[in-house]
Amino acid sequence: MDVAALVAQNLREVCERIAAAAMRSGRRPEEVTLVGVTKYVDHNVAQALYDAGCHDLGESRPQSLWSKAAAIPAARWHLIGHLQRNKVRRTLPLVALVQSLDSLALAQAVSDEAEALGRRLPVLLEVKIAGDPTKHGFAPTDLPAALEKIARLPGLEVRGLMTMASLEGGGDAARRDFAALRELRDEQLSCCPPGASLAELSMGMSGDFEIAVEEGATMVRVGSALFEGLA
Repeated sequence: MDVAALVAQNLREVCERIAAAAMRSGRRPEEVTLVGVTKYVDHNVAQALYDAGCHDLGESRPQSLWSKAAAIPAARWHLIGHLQRNKVRRTLPLVALVQSLDSLALAQAVSDEAEALGRRLPVLLEVKIAGDPTKHGFAPTDLPAALEKIARLPGLEVRGLMTMASLEGGGDAARRDFAALRELRDEQLSCCPPGASLAELSMGMSGDFEIAVEEGATMVRVGSALFEGLA
């Protein structure tokens, strides 16, 4: 089987698993957006994924996003990894969504650059739900104040929250982390600042995206499951 056919088959299988998880939780499959994470594949494989119908693509490193967005400009590119302030200017014209807004300083820098481009950039606030010191993001206790400040920035459009599950503990720990983000979001709904939305929950990767969907994810970030079988 050639690369395009294999990627298309993997995509169908992942979409079927997302649909089944959504239906198990009483939701419609179309409520969940699949973001295909291309960090470990080259431009040609990423293009095959796009051609197979996955038009939301994600990259963790800004430099990789720059090169792949140049090769596949029609994709809706998501930055899902840490964004350093010195890479904001080159990154913003290429992205549809920054999923990893993880500090007030970065929020200000992104807002300023978005304003200079004449746009309001959709963003998700990254929450360090698992407490892992190696991860970026807002502590859950800091989220309300951060959300209040970020919602006032004229260059940003807050769409929701993002998290990564703990590396330890397997599926049970992932489920706890995803449920905790959903519950945190629900707590903020009644006091969400004007102009901000918490409709999106981005959580779940190749090893746990079905659990994430069951716990309320509206976006899942899937990489290796889409490229199984490639040499």
